[in-house]
Amino acid sequence: MLEHVDRRIEAVLTSRLREEPVIAIQGPRSVGKSTLLVALADRHDVQVLDLDNPAVRDAVDLDPGSFVGGPAPVCIDEYQKAPVVLDAIKAELNRRTSAGRFVITGSTRFDALPRAAQALTGRLHLLSLLPFSQGEIDGSPEDFLDVALTSPAELLGYQSNTYREEYVERACRGGMPLAVSRTQSSRDRWFDDYVRVSLERDVLNLSRIRQPELMPVLLQRLAGQTAQVLNMAAAGRSAGLEARTAESYTKLLEDLFLVTRLPAWGRTLRARATSAPKIHVVDSGLAARLLRLSPERLGSLDPAGLTEFGHLLESFVVGEITKQISWSDRVSGLGHWRTHDGQEVDLVVEHSDGSVTAFEVKASARVTKRDGRGLRALRDSLGDRFNAGIVLSTGELSFRLEDRIQVVPIDRLWKN
Repeated sequence: MLEHVDRRIEAVLTSRLREEPVIAIQGPRSVGKSTLLVALADRHDVQVLDLDNPAVRDAVDLDPGSFVGGPAPVCIDEYQKAPVVLDAIKAELNRRTSAGRFVITGSTRFDALPRAAQALTGRLHLLSLLPFSQGEIDGSPEDFLDVALTSPAELLGYQSNTYREEYVERACRGGMPLAVSRTQSSRDRWFDDYVRVSLERDVLNLSRIRQPELMPVLLQRLAGQTAQVLNMAAAGRSAGLEARTAESYTKLLEDLFLVTRLPAWGRTLRARATSAPKIHVVDSGLAARLLRLSPERLGSLDPAGLTEFGHLLESFVVGEITKQISWSDRVSGLGHWRTHDGQEVDLVVEHSDGSVTAFEVKASARVTKRDGRGLRALRDSLGDRFNAGIVLSTGELSFRLEDRIQVVPIDRLWKN
């Protein structure tokens, strides 16, 4: 693991502590939630209540109230292991509500725990901690999203020095903290263990399912659809599951932050837009391992390798933009856009003021006006609401493609 990585979300957490009574940091297992919580506790000279420890968990189950009344912020790690602690937090807040009282972390989506959602409705603020961004790994500041949303013309003039081989390597590496510094073979073993523990332990802790042996198969089938419109029937059928069971199992995989559905965007454009979500594996390195994609395999220029790299690269880029969204206050919604007549945009980001910036990902270094046709259709549909369309490519140069549509190298995501 890298010795020290400054997490962008840390500044957001510090700021929100001055405003919110309870902050829940949620995200995949092993992305650094406990590390972030320990650092926060050290700065405030308080202890972390670690509910991953069976002895601590047993004590909290017996008397949760005695563990939540300490000096603020009360820091609780893996709260989902003893959800009763949330009722104790609610009771404590009923006596005294003030900002910065509690910081809790969990490796399960908060809304997957109905009791939790009921206990702290209106008093809890969610923050997502995702795998390392490329800028966090490189130790470089990332301003791409802010510039794209506010002054997209400033992205013009940027010139890349990143070649396809490095994009392949970065996409296969991903951003999981315990995997990024490993060799390829060691990283493969780590991802295999990560999936096994997540599916054998975490899924069963969240829900008792009838066919746990089919969960790895379903996850692999969903990985095969990464960056594509989700076909739940096909994924379930190929995994040997009925459609309804496949849907409920996929929801469990989402609750554990292994996959995520990117919703269809454009309710106001319903006459043209489809409603099916896209599916993305949360970390591109995990997706690569699930699909047995190596840099060597993706380095080939055969049609199958090009298609596989295109899908993996899109999930990688969407993941990087999503990480920057997690520490931004400018975004009110995101999704993908696809019309019944075949126009599509990989990622649509809606600003808090209702305007829109859209992104298309191209694995090719050469971009033509044809590559901007989805962005053009969206621009023409939105009119003045369309802020900018950006084609992110593996090419070297940034340039204006046409009105409010431009081409930018992918590595501008983490380089200035």
